[in-house]
Amino acid sequence: MSRSGYTLPVFACAAAVAALHWLRHRQPLSVTAVDLISPAEIAEIPVEQVAGLSENSALAITRSDPGDNLDLTRNTPIWAVVEWYKGNGERVIIQGGEGIGKQLNGEGKAAIYSYAQRLLTENLQRMLAPGEKITVTIILPQGRSLAVRTSNAAFGVVEGLSLLGTTGISQPLSTPDQLTAFRADLQAKASRFESLVFCIGENGLDLAAKLGINPQKLVKTANWLGAMLVEANILGVKEILLFGYHGKLMKLAGGIFHTHHHLADGRREILAAHCAIAGLQSSDVEVVFHSPTAEAALQHLCSLDSNTGSDWVNQVYSSIAETIDIRCQEYLKSHRDPGTDTTVCGSVLFDRNREIIIKSKTGCMLVEKLC
Repeated sequence: MSRSGYTLPVFACAAAVAALHWLRHRQPLSVTAVDLISPAEIAEIPVEQVAGLSENSALAITRSDPGDNLDLTRNTPIWAVVEWYKGNGERVIIQGGEGIGKQLNGEGKAAIYSYAQRLLTENLQRMLAPGEKITVTIILPQGRSLAVRTSNAAFGVVEGLSLLGTTGISQPLSTPDQLTAFRADLQAKASRFESLVFCIGENGLDLAAKLGINPQKLVKTANWLGAMLVEANILGVKEILLFGYHGKLMKLAGGIFHTHHHLADGRREILAAHCAIAGLQSSDVEVVFHSPTAEAALQHLCSLDSNTGSDWVNQVYSSIAETIDIRCQEYLKSHRDPGTDTTVCGSVLFDRNREIIIKSKTGCMLVEKLC
């Protein structure tokens, strides 16, 4: 069995708790207890170091342990600086320091998302006396160098890593054990709802919830889209909305139903083919084909539309979205028993700024039902 660890927000919270404990008691903690909130359990996190910086501030350090997840943040140090402050404002102010990414679409706002904000705020507020206020600065000393090895920039986060996620548990995303966990989650939700939303990763889960989709209807699939679609069909789920980053989800338009890049890619071929079918000039099709990322290809199409008044993004991505739906139906029909109904699939694709590029016709219908 795979060993689960914890996500970066948990270690950031543990460091902040240890630093605040030092400020209050002038004693170091070797282990901190963090209420994960989601799930409802307590995690005991080792503290590597604690130091007082002044009468009003302290620093604590923890180290990431994602379990058996193949995560590049394994063993990376997480620092938290906690400082007393007086004045107007929230009781807990959370800031991003060195190594925490900045959101391009948020005017440089630190990439510390809702779960991390809630985790830190709720755990720290419990330690504060009435009237006390603190600032918390999270620092990832290796964050800037690690970020160049991630897809953060594709989601508009630069100069560091994100504190992202909807849970404190970090689990392997591409192992058979994890597929078993995903299927169990799907089975539980299929028993309650006829329509569900499949999200490949945390960005999709976060954006779908912000759009007003019931979080109880969200199912994480990681790269196991084919297996999860078949499972949903067997369970009698009537409708599935595929909600994902275009650079991942478009692989389904090419018949690729396990989307890990080590197994298959095909994104540039899929994009170039749909550009050619739409009638894009061959020179621009070549630019799309040789683009280093799907996001770069999308930006080329956006530039053409902006400069010439064309509608290439809509034409190309409408074709891709409709093809995704068709390929999903074909895939499910090839895996179902004769005479049984097939789950209806619709798709929604978003870009690096978490803005929706396109909804398929079926996707539009499902979004209206789910929101």
